[in-house]
Amino acid sequence: MDIQSLLKLSVQQNASDLHVSVGMQPAMRIDGEIHFLDQERITAPQILAFLDDIIDQAMQNQLRQGVAIDVMYHLKSVGRFRCNIYQHCDGLSIACRVMPAYIASLAALGASDKMLELMQLKQGLILVTGATGSGKTTTLAAMIDQINTQRACHIITIEDPIEVQHTNKKSLIHQRQVQRDVESFDSALHSALRQDPDVLLVGELRDLSTIKLALTAAETGHLVLATLHTRSAVQSVHRIMDVFQGTERASIRSLLAESLKAVISQQLIKKQQGGRVAAFEVLYVTTAIRHLIREDNLAQMYSAMQTGRHQGMQTMEQALMLLRQQHQLVDTVEREHAGTVLPYAELAK
Repeated sequence: MDIQSLLKLSVQQNASDLHVSVGMQPAMRIDGEIHFLDQERITAPQILAFLDDIIDQAMQNQLRQGVAIDVMYHLKSVGRFRCNIYQHCDGLSIACRVMPAYIASLAALGASDKMLELMQLKQGLILVTGATGSGKTTTLAAMIDQINTQRACHIITIEDPIEVQHTNKKSLIHQRQVQRDVESFDSALHSALRQDPDVLLVGELRDLSTIKLALTAAETGHLVLATLHTRSAVQSVHRIMDVFQGTERASIRSLLAESLKAVISQQLIKKQQGGRVAAFEVLYVTTAIRHLIREDNLAQMYSAMQTGRHQGMQTMEQALMLLRQQHQLVDTVEREHAGTVLPYAELAK
């Protein structure tokens, strides 16, 4: 079976990812778990034939030098896939993420009314965080689509690569891809501030310079949506603060306290009837939270979230408890509030 046929099968099986590696059986991730297919092991010619279709000669040269390549691939009548191509001990591997065929609404994803209201903000920073594969891309796409549906504004997205394609509705949207349309997140964000944006989506806050620019944009009248690879809302605030050192840390605390509006940390959890559902931990920057950030007293933030349910906040434990009450979840064991939720069977191995 060629790789295109495996991609088609991945879509049919509702897999989130397909893995093909030289010398190994193909594998799919379904509902968060890896499943090997009863197929012949992947050969080098199979992967090379696929690469001839999806990457140019310059990218192939980078690959030979040990550089991992990210590329979007559209398979006609099947779907779009984000492919990461890399070397392993036996040859080449490709991890293919299945992109959603349509943009789900925030309500369909289980977002609260309070979360929906965030899309009406005209300025500030909203962070969407979580581990790789936790659904951040889907949530951000839903956020952009809601703004696009309701507001006449200019949206600029900076992504690596562009995973979900948007079309103009009420908003004008420009999507820019790092290393294709612009050199880096930093340079793209710097130039975007001169392109009359109302809303900026930053695919990832990777470094100090990008974080600074995002905070500045949020402070100066733009709504900024961005991601971090952190496992909890409180950890996300820690991560931003830890990037800055010395005297600069105090000024950034003040800027963050004023600019940050919300942190949404998410996990995808198995449902009883199959599939997965998003569990959202939500931190809103209230007056009390703003004070804790300014005073660098982040240790008290989790307690403030626990007692802030009337303000729309919830911890991951509270989110999971609500989903259980709705009979949506399989049995799970919870680790630390910032940790992973694993099935009992997985822990028993």
